[in-house]
Amino acid sequence: MSKITFLGAGSTVFAKNVLGDCMLTPALQGFEIALYDIDPVRLADSERMLNNLRRTSGSTCRILAYSDRKEALRGAKYVVNAIQVGGYDPCTITDFEVPKKYGLRQTIADTVGIGGIFRNLRTIPVMLDFARDIREVCPNAWFLNYTNPMAVLTNVMNTHGGVQTVGLCHSVQVCVKDLFANLGMDPAGVQSKIAGINHMAWLLEVTKDGVDLYPEIKRRAAEKQKEKHHDMVRLEMMLRFGYYITESSEHNAEYHPYFIKRNYPELIERFNIPLDEYPRRCVHQIEQWKNMRDQLVNDADLTHVRSHEYASYIFEAMETNRPFKIGGNVMNTGGLISNLPREACVEVPCLVDASGVTPTHVGALPPQCAALNRTNINTQLLTIEAAVTGKKEHIYHAAMLDPHTAAELSIDDIVSLCDDLIEAHGSWLPKFH
Repeated sequence: MSKITFLGAGSTVFAKNVLGDCMLTPALQGFEIALYDIDPVRLADSERMLNNLRRTSGSTCRILAYSDRKEALRGAKYVVNAIQVGGYDPCTITDFEVPKKYGLRQTIADTVGIGGIFRNLRTIPVMLDFARDIREVCPNAWFLNYTNPMAVLTNVMNTHGGVQTVGLCHSVQVCVKDLFANLGMDPAGVQSKIAGINHMAWLLEVTKDGVDLYPEIKRRAAEKQKEKHHDMVRLEMMLRFGYYITESSEHNAEYHPYFIKRNYPELIERFNIPLDEYPRRCVHQIEQWKNMRDQLVNDADLTHVRSHEYASYIFEAMETNRPFKIGGNVMNTGGLISNLPREACVEVPCLVDASGVTPTHVGALPPQCAALNRTNINTQLLTIEAAVTGKKEHIYHAAMLDPHTAAELSIDDIVSLCDDLIEAHGSWLPKFH
């Protein structure tokens, strides 16, 4: 029996989307769906929910929950990863509250920035534990990573974990649709090309019937910027640098040194930047789960409609050899994007079929886009260096090279902040020397 293993299966809503999709996919019938989570209560919730879905959908998949991770992985053909190490309390709180003492404010803090660095440092050891198990009990499995920080973790699994990994993010899928909705344009029949790095990939081409739509997009964007709206940072970046970015304005506000600045507090209001957005979302989701749990977990008549998540379509393409195109996070092997570092993880169009995930060659990004990507890649690569060597100095390097952190703090304060975060995280981090 073929097997799909879901690590972090206590993410019940996400498990419903990904695994519910799998149960509705003809090519995946008869698969074992193996669930693993360190929280036995959430694991049992997901198992109950998925068994309800299995009955209502008529799926022949088999749902099994495991308390032993290695057994959950044993013999798996596909592995889906959706873990969060340290959760909202204490680790996300730490990521936000300690930097605030230095006057450093963040919005999401899950990709780069000081919060992203420390989220990586506590997650990488867990991912490398996964990799050791995978090499032992399912060495040919495809690993689908949904966990942030996407670029670093996907890089680590490929280069240091020895596991064939593709990173998957929603931002490419919804980029054109969301942009056009915001500007009152119709996305039907639009062709697009997107490439860059995760959360900072670029809408390089956007056409309809061979006509370049960027002039009209920029005309509408310039008008839109005269009023308050939710996507002001991205439209500003597009108008200044020429291309639209895949990930949301609240994310991009902290990826660059231009928007969250103590000396220019008016920028927060001007660009409608939601400081501390991720903690608010976490609190809301925790409260929402209390209300959702019963109807989601205990509804014997629960149904599901196949979602836009890539996972089931990737498995289907690999099983049937019917090609499917995705935006995937892969290593920049051979210079897929020729003006970004070879050792970086890039986000490019990829073809999926029975041979696996085949990335496409993009060539050079516009020079200003590549330059902005490199500012984030610098921090990503130094964070990996810190994690694999255990050297504290590389944590400092990663933070000193982060655009937002460096724009706000002195070198001494950056080092001091890193030391405070290491101490505050305590046993959630490995020991650095």
